[in-house]
Amino acid sequence: MSDLLSRVVVPVASDADASATAAAIAAYDAEVGEVTLVYVVEKAGGAPDKASVEQRELAAREAFDTFDAALPNVHVDREIVYDTDILDGILSVAADVDATAIAFTPRDGGRFVRMLTGDITLRLVTDADRPVVSLPRPTDGDDESPEDE
Repeated sequence: MSDLLSRVVVPVASDADASATAAAIAAYDAEVGEVTLVYVVEKAGGAPDKASVEQRELAAREAFDTFDAALPNVHVDREIVYDTDILDGILSVAADVDATAIAFTPRDGGRFVRMLTGDITLRLVTDADRPVVSLPRPTDGDDESPEDE
């Protein structure tokens, strides 16, 4: 097993995102060691949150279960993080578990969507303090995007 993938943090944003990421890992038949899934519940910092904490925790558990079902032979730890910045939440977990890399599947979205969301993908790749592995989306003819969820 490559040292790069010995302790990987995998951020997931939804059930579909978890499915796409697990499929991308499976498609490369990559040997991964310890995997920590992270779901960041973005807090509004004083403003009303987009959804209740209970709704977000349920969405996180569903995403984790989807990932587990797709890769049943991979041991996965689960982390739900509450932060006002998604990237900070991901990087915090990576530091806590001493991750060797962060692996993710970028979600679709045009420039306008990226501008509104702060382009987390770009920030992850440019601001991370450890290697970042961007997994290509599996092409199985499914037009549904994890961004849609």
